Amino acid sequence: MYQTLNTPKVVGGITSACTEIGRVFFSQALQKVVPVSNTRVAEMVKLLENTFRMINIGLVNEMAVMCDGMGINVWEVIDAAATKPFGFMPFYPGPGLGGHCIPIDPFYLSWKTKQSGIEARFIELAGYINGNMPHFVVDKVQNALNNHGKAVKGSRVHIVGVAYKRNIDDMRESPALDVILLLRKLGADVSYSDPFVPVLKLDATQLKSQDALPSAREADCVVIITDHSDFDYKALLDSARLIVDTRNAMRGIESEKIVRL
Repeated sequence: MYQTLNTPKVVGGITSACTEIGRVFFSQALQKVVPVSNTRVAEMVKLLENTFRMINIGLVNEMAVMCDGMGINVWEVIDAAATKPFGFMPFYPGPGLGGHCIPIDPFYLSWKTKQSGIEARFIELAGYINGNMPHFVVDKVQNALNNHGKAVKGSRVHIVGVAYKRNIDDMRESPALDVILLLRKLGADVSYSDPFVPVLKLDATQLKSQDALPSAREADCVVIITDHSDFDYKALLDSARLIVDTRNAMRGIESEKIVRL
């Protein structure tokens, strides 16, 4: 829906002349340019936007953990809350934060504000919650396997999707890396499928993407980390013995095989 053309560009220059030159330059290619008074304001705009998303993702991740403990479907809760036409913006839980902006920019802001004697408590708390989500996912895998009479150690766990978000090949700060490392530390035999990431370098080892359906048939547990559109989720369900779905990729499908975040 939003690409470079129709995403507003905030421009702030060192001088008012710089700001005007930037506005004129970007206006030649973009639909809307938003001039602000200086470079510091422009930078803070970007930090606010990314911090807003990081904190709200942290909130909904905490809700996911709370709902899990109380036996409530967090996805149903969010969908119902999103029917309110004002005062609520839906954010969705997941296995952790990834990318080059949201996991990083808020902590730069937190570090910078500490130089002014200000403690960014919301940022630090949301970062703690988001940073623990890979551990929460691994706990879900461990419990799901245990309920099927298996230990993590020695089990074959297949990861579906390793990029930090759907339909891209970007691995920067991907939570899949933490999930894989944690599972391997517990003794699991981990493989993965991702059409966008043919090879995954992990510590001193290198993994290659495997065909999803044959791998799902061989695995003791399949873990959906990134919900790429290329995956056939119905066929994946038919092939797998057990699925831990961290993205609600199996939305609308009811099965005893599925363990949702």
